[in-house]
Amino acid sequence: MLKPFYNQSLIEAGLDEVGRGCLAGPVVAAAVILPKDYKNSLLNDSKQLTKAQRNQIRTEIMEFALSWAVAEVSNEEIDKINILNASFLAMHRAIDQLLILPEHLLVDGNRFTPYPFVPHTCIVKGDAKFMSIAAASVLAKTYRDDLMERLAVEFSHYGWEQNAGYPTALHRAGIREFGTCRHHRMSFRLL
Repeated sequence: MLKPFYNQSLIEAGLDEVGRGCLAGPVVAAAVILPKDYKNSLLNDSKQLTKAQRNQIRTEIMEFALSWAVAEVSNEEIDKINILNASFLAMHRAIDQLLILPEHLLVDGNRFTPYPFVPHTCIVKGDAKFMSIAAASVLAKTYRDDLMERLAVEFSHYGWEQNAGYPTALHRAGIREFGTCRHHRMSFRLL
């Protein structure tokens, strides 16, 4: 069972990102502030849910969250600043878009670049421990999966509608046969 909050007396935003290990596309992060009494028995780490469950939960999070935002950092930016810094930048961009300024950040993972004037706590596997981080993981994953499915229509050689840009055999076979495209991260080992 996911915990509803880390500190009951503070406005908390859960943060998570998706797409760090991909060969193509942006890294995407979400920030979510949930009501303290929010309940959803299905909510979990987005990787543990089916696509249909994620889409169902996404709709509910967007409706019931006090504030939420999704942000991305492009593959070109990733190539300039590296994927770790890009992940933190995506999270900062998501926080920037929140309509409510959080008093505390719950960050999935073990490292984070501090956001100005807002303390944070890093929680390893936080998307399987806290509701706000799980909600952020769902919003980030559904946003990025939808984006990669749309890109797959134009760039059909890589199987992005199935692999979302991750380094699968099909994706690498497409790179081998057709080369890269403008969405590939050129600083990554593509083959």
